Amino acid sequence: MFRIVAGSGPARTLALAQLAGSVGDGAFYACSVLFFTRVMGLSPTRVGFTLTLGWAVGMLAGVPLGRLADRWGPRRTAVALAGATAGTLAAFLVVRSFPLFAVTFAAYACGQAGLTSARQALLAGLVPAGERTGVRAGVQSASNAGLAVGAGLGALALCFGTRPAYLAMFGMDAVAFGAAALILARLPEAPAAPQANGPRPAVLRDRPYALVTFLNAVMYLNMPLLSLGLPLWVVRRTGAPAPVAAVLLVVNMLSVVVFQVRVARPVTGPAAAARATRRAGTLLAAACAVYALSGARAGVVATVAVLVVAALLQVFGEMLQGAGGWELSFALAPEGGHGQYQGFYGMAPQFARMVGPLVLTTLLLGWGGPGWLVLGGAFLAAGLAMGPVTRYAAGTRTAPRAGAGAARPVDTPICAGDR
Repeated sequence: MFRIVAGSGPARTLALAQLAGSVGDGAFYACSVLFFTRVMGLSPTRVGFTLTLGWAVGMLAGVPLGRLADRWGPRRTAVALAGATAGTLAAFLVVRSFPLFAVTFAAYACGQAGLTSARQALLAGLVPAGERTGVRAGVQSASNAGLAVGAGLGALALCFGTRPAYLAMFGMDAVAFGAAALILARLPEAPAAPQANGPRPAVLRDRPYALVTFLNAVMYLNMPLLSLGLPLWVVRRTGAPAPVAAVLLVVNMLSVVVFQVRVARPVTGPAAAARATRRAGTLLAAACAVYALSGARAGVVATVAVLVVAALLQVFGEMLQGAGGWELSFALAPEGGHGQYQGFYGMAPQFARMVGPLVLTTLLLGWGGPGWLVLGGAFLAAGLAMGPVTRYAAGTRTAPRAGAGAARPVDTPICAGDR
């Protein structure tokens, strides 16, 4: 599989590390809430509060941990944070009090956020600029494959429903991140690059990059839409059987595994990334309009067919948005600052996960069909706005021309592959 999605060399190793960690993540997502309530004995209210607080802390930790990767080295930082994540998962096996649970989960969320920043910085340091988005797409394909495998293993634990089964899944998750740390340790350290000085991370003073990140945060609402909003919509507002929601999730995961690399291949340079994001906004808006039709209760077969069509529109919009966002996150970041910039960009999906439950339940369950249209309008507006915002952001960047001291706008093509 790695020859297809990740090529060879550092790209293949990065994909293998991502696959290992994602198997653990898939099991975690499938089993964690029931583990926390049934095995640890915590109330759903406490679990929900801790998860929201923990992910918020992790989101804020992304930039400083990314800056650490810039200073200490992204490979070294990624290995350390993968090991730390494995340690927090192992701690869940013995932690039982609520205060320790809250601290452990916050540490887990910080490790995950920092690891994402460090891995992205490592990719940027080891892969030529024109190949980064393609490699990132391959890593994403491996990630979805790992999530599917992990979720399947987690489903087995749910079928048994016993304390040993849940403990085994968390132990496997810890081992998976330990394996990811060992795989990342096989990579060379990324070459050193000049770093920006200042008391605050440079990314916190970069307003154009913040605008790009905000628009991508809106687009990333497609993530909680798939995992939360859509299942609730299927069960409460359509006549489709509840398992259809799981089928739509499988359609999404398999589509990403098969098509993400191909979809990302033409996205080279900020201009192409802006076009991809515009198309993503259009597709996601169309998906929302079709999802709205599924609430008409026109019969089970017709409803399922409408849902599948909408899910396909959504996943191709998701893949275009991912490719465009990755390209911009790399292209607009200065060399030597990819850790902190990737940490900041990583706040976009985290923010979507935080606000998504409230926004989606209000729009979809509270407003019904009109809510879908409002959500689709937000996707479309963010996609269309990415073009002018990208031109504004690119105009603020300069890079030295090869062999000269002149400055060049970041979106000027360097070679044929960038056009």
